[in-house]
Amino acid sequence: MKLEQHSQTDYVLIAIVFIIIFFGLIMLSSASSVIAYQNYQDSNYLWKHQLFNGVLLGLLFMFIASKIHYLKWQKFAIPMLAITILALFLVLASGAGISSGGATRWINLGFFSFQPSELAKLTFIIYLATWFSKKGKLMNDFAYGFVPFLVLLGIITILIMMQPDLGTMTVIALVSVAVFFIAGGSIKNILLIVTGGISLFAILIKIAPYRAARLSVFLNPELDPQGIGYHINQALLAIGSGGLLGLGLGRSRQKYNYLPEATTDSIFAIIAEELGLIISVLLIALFAILMIRGFKIARNAPDQFGKLLAAGITCWFTIQAVINIGAMVSLLPLTGIPLPFVSYGSSAIVISMAAIGILINISKYSTQTSRQTTRSHR
Repeated sequence: MKLEQHSQTDYVLIAIVFIIIFFGLIMLSSASSVIAYQNYQDSNYLWKHQLFNGVLLGLLFMFIASKIHYLKWQKFAIPMLAITILALFLVLASGAGISSGGATRWINLGFFSFQPSELAKLTFIIYLATWFSKKGKLMNDFAYGFVPFLVLLGIITILIMMQPDLGTMTVIALVSVAVFFIAGGSIKNILLIVTGGISLFAILIKIAPYRAARLSVFLNPELDPQGIGYHINQALLAIGSGGLLGLGLGRSRQKYNYLPEATTDSIFAIIAEELGLIISVLLIALFAILMIRGFKIARNAPDQFGKLLAAGITCWFTIQAVINIGAMVSLLPLTGIPLPFVSYGSSAIVISMAAIGILINISKYSTQTSRQTTRSHR
C-alpha cells in the first residue's frame, strides 16, 4: 500500500527531543566530570564520547530513518529481529561480551562497544507492529496468535535476563503488552500475561536474593542505609538537598562517588540536586509532551502498522522515563534503567534517535492533516 505524504515534518516533536538531548548533554557534562577525570584523566571524556559517538551519530540515523517510508520497515522486521537475537546470543558467548558491574551487556566491535538489548527495544516493536497488523483478529487465537507471541517474548526476555538486565527486560515486556493491547488483544490474554509476569518476577526474586532485598528497600527506604539501601538513600538525599532551585549547575555533592551510577541510572537525582524541583518538573513535562505528540501520531496514522509502530515507540520512551524517575524518587523499585536521551550511553541514544526518525516519518502521513488539507481546498 502506497500512501501519499500529506504534511511536513513534525517540528514540535523534533524540538522537544532536541531540547531534552541538549539538556542531557549539559547535565552529563556536570554529572560525569568526577568519574571521567578519575578513570580517564579528562573530566570531559564521557561528555565528548556521548556527543561524538552518540548524539552526532544519532542525528545521522534519525535523518535517515525520517526519510525512509515507514511501511518499508515491515519487509525487514524478521531479518532485523533475527540479527538482534543473534547479537543477544553473542553477548553471552565466551570472549564476545564485555562485562561491567557484574553484568555482561555489550559486544566489543573493536572500535566501539554496542549494547544489543537497546536494539532489541526497537526491532521487537517493529516486528510486533508488523505481526499484529497482519494477523488482525487472529492475534487472539490461542494457538495461532497468542502462544507464538508469548514464545517470542519469552526468548527475548530470557536472553536479556541472562545478562542480567531486569530493567530492560521489564521495559520490553511492558511495551510488548501495551502494543498487544492497542492492537486489540483480549483482556483474558492480557490477564494471562500479567499472571505469568508476576510468577516470573517471583522466580527471579527467588533465584537472586539481592532482588528481594531491593524490594524490601523499596518498601522501607531506611532499611540498611549503608548496604542494600545505600543507592536509593543517596538518590533521595541528592533530590532533597536540591530543594526548589537546586545547589547550582556543577555543584552536586553526590557525584563525588557518593551516588552510584550518577551518569546513567541516577542522573535524574543529580539534575534535581543541581537544578532543583522546578527544572526537574519541567523535564518531566517535556517527556509528557513527547508522549502526547507520539500518541497523537499513532492515533492519526493512516494504517494499523503505522499506529502500532508509533504507539510502541511512544510507550517505550514513556515507560522507560517513568521507571527511571519513579525509581529515583522511591515510587518504584530500583531496576537499573537509563533516562531516555539524557543518561550516558551511546547505543541507547543512537537507537532512540533512530526511533524518533521513524516517528517523524509516520507523522508525514497523518490522516488528520489530510482531512485538514482537504477542507482548506474546499
